[in-house]
Amino acid sequence: MQEEIYPLKTILATFTKIRDNVVKKRILFDQSPIKGIGVKWIIAFFISLPLFLYAGIFNPAVFGMLGIAQAIIFYVVFLSMVMIMIIALTFINNNKVTRQITPSWNHYFPNVDLKLVLSSGATPYKDFFKYYKIAEEENIANDALHTYFANAFLKMEEENQDFFEAVNRDKRG
Repeated sequence: MQEEIYPLKTILATFTKIRDNVVKKRILFDQSPIKGIGVKWIIAFFISLPLFLYAGIFNPAVFGMLGIAQAIIFYVVFLSMVMIMIIALTFINNNKVTRQITPSWNHYFPNVDLKLVLSSGATPYKDFFKYYKIAEEENIANDALHTYFANAFLKMEEENQDFFEAVNRDKRG
């Protein structure tokens, strides 16, 4: 089965958000650019979970059986489970989006590891979002955007040459 190659702007829209001319990495990646569930629906679902839990425990029938102390204890315990579920679903969502966009990313930038670009830690590509902000300010699009990022990745690799070589040595084993 042939993987669909998404446009570069579509790939970037899944893991970045642009507001007030500031480019940031999303905490929860957006599937809507790649024909999936929009991040706003996922956030709405996450917000509704504690509300449904509250309605389920503190309704007159259940509350009458439990009493105030047990109802509060159940709410706290189940709320901690909901928080764990939200963290797990965020992890699953982000991994799914990353798996879906990786073939397209490798089509555009075969020598640049997407996980290094998305990493929150120190990587040779830590300035990626700074370069993306510049590209947005200059309204660079389509093939020019690909060329711009290819040059930006080369520049980032040169600026962090020692770190880049250490990462490559570690990958080779």
